[in-house]
Amino acid sequence: TQIDVDRPLICVLTTYSSKSSNMCEGKFTTKICCIGAGYVGGPTMATIAKYCPDVKVMVVDINPKQIARWNSDNLPIYEPGLDECVKTVRGKNLFFSTKIDEAIRECEIIFVSVNTPTKTYGVGAGRAADLKNWELAARNISKVANTNKIIVEKSTLPVRTAHSMRKVLNCNDRGIKFEVLSNPEFLAEGTAMDDLAKPDRVLIGGLTTPEGQKAVQKLVSVYAHWVAKENIITTNLWSSELSKLVANAFLAQRISSINSISELCEASGADVQEVSRAIGKDSRIGKRFLNASVGFGGSCFQKDILNLVYLCESFGLTEIAEYWDQVVKINDHQKLRFAQKMIKSMFNTIAGKKILLLGFAFKKDTGDTRETASVYVAKHLLAERAKVSVYDPKVEHEQIEMDFNYYKALTPGREFKECVTVETDPYEAVKGAHAIAIMTEWDEFRDYDYKKMYDAMAKPAFIFDGRLILDHKKLIEIGFNVYAIGKPYGVKYQNMDDLKSN
Repeated sequence: TQIDVDRPLICVLTTYSSKSSNMCEGKFTTKICCIGAGYVGGPTMATIAKYCPDVKVMVVDINPKQIARWNSDNLPIYEPGLDECVKTVRGKNLFFSTKIDEAIRECEIIFVSVNTPTKTYGVGAGRAADLKNWELAARNISKVANTNKIIVEKSTLPVRTAHSMRKVLNCNDRGIKFEVLSNPEFLAEGTAMDDLAKPDRVLIGGLTTPEGQKAVQKLVSVYAHWVAKENIITTNLWSSELSKLVANAFLAQRISSINSISELCEASGADVQEVSRAIGKDSRIGKRFLNASVGFGGSCFQKDILNLVYLCESFGLTEIAEYWDQVVKINDHQKLRFAQKMIKSMFNTIAGKKILLLGFAFKKDTGDTRETASVYVAKHLLAERAKVSVYDPKVEHEQIEMDFNYYKALTPGREFKECVTVETDPYEAVKGAHAIAIMTEWDEFRDYDYKKMYDAMAKPAFIFDGRLILDHKKLIEIGFNVYAIGKPYGVKYQNMDDLKSN
């Protein structure tokens, strides 16, 4: 849920017009800015502004196009409920601007929500978090601040990053002091606004010094406008920083665990949805994050696990690092075997065959495509010379093309337009297709007229359900050859009656 490395860096610091500022200056008890206006900064600041009318919230970014969209009717990100929230408070106590230095000087509390991607160079490449953007933000704050400030880590960071940032911030010649807090986000894209309005917990970490605890309570008082005190947890800095990584690692671990079982189900004749339902009834396990799929995506899970792996390696915890690294390996394996199943099912050759991928966002109810399974599956299909078409109800053509280039998914030596067609109508897109693959669990995909689609496709027609959202029995009756993650279709022994006859 952070800003991606290939996307413009956004700073969330509420910007404001001078007219609005002069009209409202006397009514604000606290002024907050957030550097970084992406998937975390934007929704978080909008929520604070909504529930804290006495707080002035400023969102700033170095990208004028991004800020222009935050100030328009076409917001730069899609999240259910976000548009209504922003429009309710924008221009009242929520402001968007590119005037970063002004916002830093004006505000008491500065959230930093810049991108911290996995390093692609040097020591720790492929695992460690790249903290370049965070340090640049800290150096700029230290340079332009004119009074003492509270700096809040909103980006996902390695343990003890706050210690390094304190050194950078406090190395100024003006005697200005900074207290650094950790306040990680626990948002799920698609439900982020509900997560912010009704959080399971708000976590705030700070130093145990009197100054550190005073800063902690200052931030607690902001969240206390709408979050019950018992749901606001305060810890030391290191516990807060580590908790974010561990939370995402545990969630990703559950997905990889059930996905590993989905392969066993396909081999043995069991049904992964029945297995999930059975174990989810155990109150010690619970039912959440037990939906088998083509694999997890998004900006957080893989990045944070790799960060955790690198931390463990840095401390010499080899076995622990290997344990968590396996979560990512299983996820990669799931995407690969889904593509391999498509190829094998279609007579081991897909060269020249049109395959329609339904969905490009990494999950439903978001336009975010970072680490989407779709691009990785498409990469395998293109390597076999398939003709790939993509339809997604929320992701724009420009974003899809950018991702194919960024993730190096295109056939070497060929342009995007030669390899991939971005579709705007699923019923037109399916004409002449040999196969459909469900890559995102958008609700609308459940309701399509698949008989109409089948009639327009090349025969035999295949459908591959990577999200387990379709009525497979009905599809088989229509005439489709159906493959679904964790389902025993095509397995020799599907039930005990099969065993008796052999």
